[in-house]
Amino acid sequence: MERDRMKFEPKHLDFELSPFTGLTRDTWIDAAKYLLSGIFKNIENIEAPVVMPRYETKITYPSKDAPMWRIKAEYFEGLARSFFIAAPLIHIEPQLTLNGINIRDYYKKQVLCAVTPGEKNYVLNYSDMRKLDDSNNPNACYQQTVETAALVICLWLSKDEIWDTYTKEEKDRIAAFLTDFAHSNTVPQNWRLFNMLDMAFLYMNGYPIDEDIMRDHAQNILGYYVGDGWYRDGQCFDYYSCWAFNMYTAIWNNWYGYEKEPYIAGKFEEYSNELMKTYPDFFDRDGFTNMWGRSGIYRNAATGAFDGNLLMRESSIDPGLARRICSGSLLQFLTRDDFLWEGVPTLGFYGPFAPLLQGYSCAESPMWLAKALLCLHLPEDHPFWTERESGGTFEQLKKNETKVTTLDGPGLCFANHEANGITELRTAKVMKAKDDEHGMWNYSKLVYSTKFPWESKPAPDVESQQYVLEFLPEKKYHKGNVTLWHGESDGVLYRRQVFDYEMETEDHWRTVMNLADFAVPCGIFRADKIRMYRRPLRLTLGSFGFPDNGTEIIRREKDGYKAVILKGHDHTGKEKQLAFTIMDGWSDIKIINSEGTNPDSRRSIVLYAETVRDKQYGYEPYFLLSQTITKESLEDFSEDEIFPVSDVVYTDPQGCGGYGPVTINFKDGTKKVVDFSRIESKLSL
Repeated sequence: MERDRMKFEPKHLDFELSPFTGLTRDTWIDAAKYLLSGIFKNIENIEAPVVMPRYETKITYPSKDAPMWRIKAEYFEGLARSFFIAAPLIHIEPQLTLNGINIRDYYKKQVLCAVTPGEKNYVLNYSDMRKLDDSNNPNACYQQTVETAALVICLWLSKDEIWDTYTKEEKDRIAAFLTDFAHSNTVPQNWRLFNMLDMAFLYMNGYPIDEDIMRDHAQNILGYYVGDGWYRDGQCFDYYSCWAFNMYTAIWNNWYGYEKEPYIAGKFEEYSNELMKTYPDFFDRDGFTNMWGRSGIYRNAATGAFDGNLLMRESSIDPGLARRICSGSLLQFLTRDDFLWEGVPTLGFYGPFAPLLQGYSCAESPMWLAKALLCLHLPEDHPFWTERESGGTFEQLKKNETKVTTLDGPGLCFANHEANGITELRTAKVMKAKDDEHGMWNYSKLVYSTKFPWESKPAPDVESQQYVLEFLPEKKYHKGNVTLWHGESDGVLYRRQVFDYEMETEDHWRTVMNLADFAVPCGIFRADKIRMYRRPLRLTLGSFGFPDNGTEIIRREKDGYKAVILKGHDHTGKEKQLAFTIMDGWSDIKIINSEGTNPDSRRSIVLYAETVRDKQYGYEPYFLLSQTITKESLEDFSEDEIFPVSDVVYTDPQGCGGYGPVTINFKDGTKKVVDFSRIESKLSL
């Protein structure tokens, strides 16, 4: 597929104010114009809707036989999500014209078209869609509900230029459209916030709302909170806690909550400040966002939580640190030459990447990343723009130090490595259907790296950063679809991964890996334990997917341990290096070359460990020791970094690790003790 091969070239740089990125408010304005100009290259005139060129049709919507409401949903996504980019610019530069179209006039007109029955670009209100929907679902809700929230935020951001210039009749028309959605069905998770924002906007502008419905939604949102600033969104923990819960609640507080529901608003503010205690460490030294969880096509929208905190009356985030992360993540995506297709952000994380996609997305969905650009509503004298950039944790770490943050509420553990500047995330509290490969890629990888985004399946029997099990002699492959959280003890993180989990099967008929891992200066060391109900079996464990743009492969052995080192470059030409070492329990390291499974580069390499257990009830090695370390240079790892272990001490005389603590002694004099004896007492989902 041919791509634009364009990339954003930052200007207006100031390395005194922004020593890490050079970016200023003017650079951010340029970035917003860059994105919006690409979109408007595809809009012929002021009458045309925001419907972008489409290259993917098998996963994303609308399909060929889609109902009318689904087609109209794409119209509304395009309008509302591009408006997210445009609204701050309209306030800053009301006469901005792109492709011969005045941007302010375009959105003023198209918003009215979207809410007016009979107009060509009418997107349907809730009542209209219920009439067209023959599913007879009493709880039916529709994509348009999502976009109404974007619409009201944008009308607020461009209040002087658009909302205040409508006639009373036009405002009433928009309000009627919003009222229909605000008081109707919604999805019982983060979508409640969309209804809350619709009602808050109506209230703020003098229109009647049902305050009991508002209160019911708000108390439910409050009830999803698990601690550390994170909310359980439906069944999952992911960036929705940050770009939805911690952004929309801040806006709701200002429009409605502080005045009408002070207790709930106070809690939303308290939780936002809790998030800010650790959320900066979710990003790496360059400010990169990790590819993790659903809706990865929203990219740096994850940084919108910082702007949300700055909207609170009592904000706790360091503005200079917030801007440094936001700017770093902006550069992560916009400066790549594969980021746009026909002027529009691709359906992928970097370039087009189908394994990332969900059926609820369309060609216009990636514009949701504009949440990151909402910071442009902050005036030019705001501390977010005027304070000097701060490096946060990465400025404070000592040489080769790793800071580990463990959050029991959402079951998240992240490590900031000084040695390579990378942040690695370990997750749990995950439950996916056993055939949901996509869900497992997004949530069940053993480790997520900010510089090595997750790779999809390179082969049926191998996954990157996942175990794959084969019961011999069958040719069926099994993966962990449930990950339970135990927590951290003495520097070791304990989790359990269950293969092919389903409610109908009793626990003892489970295929399980007990997971124990801990940070080392450039990566993660694994000391996992097999807990299987049947054998013989074959197990594989993949390391990170490695972008293959010409890769040097080096094999090493020492003291009975094996390692493979990969040296090369990513799509942008940056140096990359990975060393995968296997120790006790594994037999060999093998290599797979793949195409189309890596989000960074067309070709990739996956290193994987392999082992076999032959006897149904044989007392064979239970522990599997391995290590993956990475760096952003081609400078050699030392021998002690690749082979860090001096010896392993088992409790059982057979040295299999069947029972008792296992002590791993390192050449630098440190040691880690891994003990699964209490894991049953504290497993949570």
